[in-house]
Formats: sequence, structure tokens, C-alpha cells
Amino acid sequence: MKLCLPLAATCRSLICVPRAHPFATAASSGVGLGLPRVAELIGSATPGSVVVMAGAGVSVSSGIPDFRSPGTGLYDNLQEYGLPYPEAIFDLDFYRRNPKPFQRLCKELWPGNFAPSPTHYFFKLLHDKGKLRRVFTQNIDSLETASGLPADLVVAAHGNFDGAHRVTDTGHPGAAVPLEEVRQAALHGGDAEWDALFEAHGGPVKPSIVFFGEQLPRRFFELARADFPKCELLLVLGTSLGVHPFAGLVGETRVGVPRLLINRDRVGEHLGLDFASGTDGWVGGDSDAAVRELASLLGWTAELEQLV
Repeated sequence: MKLCLPLAATCRSLICVPRAHPFATAASSGVGLGLPRVAELIGSATPGSVVVMAGAGVSVSSGIPDFRSPGTGLYDNLQEYGLPYPEAIFDLDFYRRNPKPFQRLCKELWPGNFAPSPTHYFFKLLHDKGKLRRVFTQNIDSLETASGLPADLVVAAHGNFDGAHRVTDTGHPGAAVPLEEVRQAALHGGDAEWDALFEAHGGPVKPSIVFFGEQLPRRFFELARADFPKCELLLVLGTSLGVHPFAGLVGETRVGVPRLLINRDRVGEHLGLDFASGTDGWVGGDSDAAVRELASLLGWTAELEQLV
């Protein structure tokens, strides 16, 4: 097992809310390992041997709002707070000085505002068929579990809204805070409610989302070390593989294990993906279209559409 990421590794970038882009209606291009062969591999896979890596692209059709692109969505809505750059909303030092932009984003992104995409439901179907080992996701939207996936099969590398804690100066989460208190402040409160929450707990609190400078969850490393040696097929969907240490997981499979990237852009060759090898493949376009094609090849279309 090659995984040598230290448990002290911190999040270098957790901006997993996608830029808006037109949806492809089908897998539009590709090279190397293709969907027909991947469908065969899924069908013959040992139970619990398919590992998924998911990025922002799998949530685009769920309506998760863009916020990095100037002129659209949340970015413009947050400018009144004087963000020096969009990513500052997830910067721990900035949050201590000015928590209001993130508090507003909490209300926008709190689970329950968005529905899972067909891609999320395909992950659920992989589980229902006994093929899925784990989903490692960069996303903070909890749409994997909203699709019906058991929480123990999902690793949220950058955290999510499933917990809350005190903010510390060490990069480690502080004392746990009742999630319902944070939820009430986020969804139904204003500045006064957040201020009262901070005062009640002796300082800033926030949902358990990994900010710049915070430690990634220990569970991410522990399950990566446990799961990737047992992976027989790696599906990588909707990610540019530019966020570390998450992106490094593509190199943690055993030699010769098939790896399929489903993403608008061809990426990952700098991480060892070899699309000329016959073992790795890239399918360009929309992940929803690609998983629907996989479902068709597997004879799962009716079951997928029933979930959706």
C-alpha cells in the first residue's frame, strides 16, 4: 500500500462547488477503457470491491449553486461582505474575523435544499447490487447519504453538515456543539442568533466542514488505507483531480486495477493515470449521462430511474 499521507495533512483547497456549465446529453468523448468494458467489470466484480471518488461535477445537476465564477450565483450575493477572493469564505482566519459570509452560505447549502442527482443514485444502486465498497467524496453537500447510501459507506474528505464544533487555533476541531443549535441559527436565525451561539460556547462555532488550515478527518486516511488495497475497480467522477490529498487516492490502487475517469476534461495523467494502457480510461461529458449509459449496459435502467 503506497498511501503515505500524514494524518496531519491539511486541506489545501476544498472548493467543491462547481462552476456552472452546460450539461452534456451523452458521454461526448473518451479514450482508453470505455463504458462497455467497465460495465462488464462491474458485473463481474467481487462484492464490495468497487471504490468511487466523487467531485463537484456529480452535484451540478442537483442545482448546487456556483460561487467561484464572478457574476453568478452566490459569489455576487456574498460581495457585500467584502470577500477578498471567493475561497476566503472557507478560510479559518477570515472566519474568525468575519463569519457572516459563511453563515449566509450555510443557509444556502444546508442539506435538504437540494436533491441527489442520477449519479448519486447510481452510487446507491452499486450498493444495492452489492458491488460498492466506499464512496470518497470531495463534496460537502451530503447528497450521497440523501440518495439512501448508508453513512458508513461515505467518506466526506472535506467534511459536511452532519456535525458541528468549536473553532480552535490548532487546526483540530474543538469541542462538539449540538448540531441542532447551529442548524437553527443557520436556517432560521440572523446575526443576533449566531452571536448568541458563539457566546454560549465561548467562541466561534461552525459545521464540521474542513476549512483551509484545518486537519482532514482521520477517517479519510484510515479508510483509504483499508479500502484501496481491496479495490478491483475505481470510478472517478466529476473531479479535476487538483485537490490534495484527495487527488492522490487515484494512485493508491494495486497495479493493474482498472480506473475510469468520468469528467468533462481529461485530467489525472500527472497522477499516474495512463489512458493508453488499456487499464485506465476517460469518458468526457456529463456524469449523469455516463451513469445512465452504464445502467443501460448493465440492465439496471429501470431500477435507476425508479430511484431517481
